[in-house]
Amino acid sequence: MTKNKASADGSYLFQVDILVRAPSNGIAMEKLLHLLNEGELEDYRIVSGVQLGETIQQELDSTDRPSPILTDSLDAKIRGFIQSNKLIRVNLNRGKGVKQSMPCRVVNFDPEQMLLTLYHVDEKRVYSVYMYEIDDFIE
Repeated sequence: MTKNKASADGSYLFQVDILVRAPSNGIAMEKLLHLLNEGELEDYRIVSGVQLGETIQQELDSTDRPSPILTDSLDAKIRGFIQSNKLIRVNLNRGKGVKQSMPCRVVNFDPEQMLLTLYHVDEKRVYSVYMYEIDDFIE
């Protein structure tokens, strides 16, 4: 406990850390508030230790995760295409009914963004496509 500030009217301000044992954070907070309200304290402020809304946050965190469309076998297959520099054909669905069949080599794969970089061998151009645009890999 440290004395921080004294005023002319005899009031003193202290910064303290208090450990309250309880089965849950809510019960510990209730005990602490009860003790602080019973005492002859002019004012108090709880700066940290409040853990409210954890259940809501856990629910939000669990629903935010999209189900992965990438399986280990597909990841291994794509990495194999990159390492072997194999010529493959990729069938793409670009949306709005636009379909494209591309003879290509897989240059790079970013599993975080689900982004595949393809080198089109006929056009000699590089394309970046998302995994959800790919209908099929043909070897």
